[in-house]
Amino acid sequence: MKSQFQHWRANFLTGLAVVLPAVITLAVVTWLFGTVASFTDTLLFFLPRALTHTQGGVGQMHWYWSMAALGFAMLLLTLVGQATRYYIIRRVIGFVEVWMLRLPLLNKIYGTVKQVNEAISSSKKSAFQQVVLIEYPRQGLYSIAFVTSEDHPEVEARLGLDVVGVFVPTTPNPTSGFLLAVPRDQIIPLEMSVAEGMRYVITLGSVVPEYRLPTLVPPREIAAAS
Repeated sequence: MKSQFQHWRANFLTGLAVVLPAVITLAVVTWLFGTVASFTDTLLFFLPRALTHTQGGVGQMHWYWSMAALGFAMLLLTLVGQATRYYIIRRVIGFVEVWMLRLPLLNKIYGTVKQVNEAISSSKKSAFQQVVLIEYPRQGLYSIAFVTSEDHPEVEARLGLDVVGVFVPTTPNPTSGFLLAVPRDQIIPLEMSVAEGMRYVITLGSVVPEYRLPTLVPPREIAAAS
């Protein structure tokens, strides 16, 4: 009985390891599509509900019409991006932004969302530049962190140190964490990519990126080369 249970347990865990990633991926995609569709479905307001919705117009929207609404939203965004090439449209957008930033409550929300969007969609550099190790949360313990910025004039002037901004994510949810200003000489750069570092954090350290130790050149070969 014990042997049969162990055999069943091994098969169950193997099947779970194979199926679970696909199930989670499909669940996330389904949730994301439903969330986006709740906004994009309203773009088809000009069509009769009896055509786009189930139960004669009183039920939910058909999935294929939701897909059409998503495609329509992408088309509208493309047209807006194309329109920003014209001077008049840029002036109108600038006027709307100024108006949004002057309203008492909306200015906080709009300003924050705009800054986050610019940080994410910026083509100059990614939000996370490099994976590093820092001594955190106390001396003798090290945490994976991501370099976010290297320009901190006021912080450096106050501290008299050359500091680097790093983000220490929580695991397994890396969307939250801690922003730290760490002296540059206390940062240990790692060779793993940002994607590998993020995967390492999400999987609780169970998926370790491959690393090949550098080949050490014998002293005699170094002397011969010099």
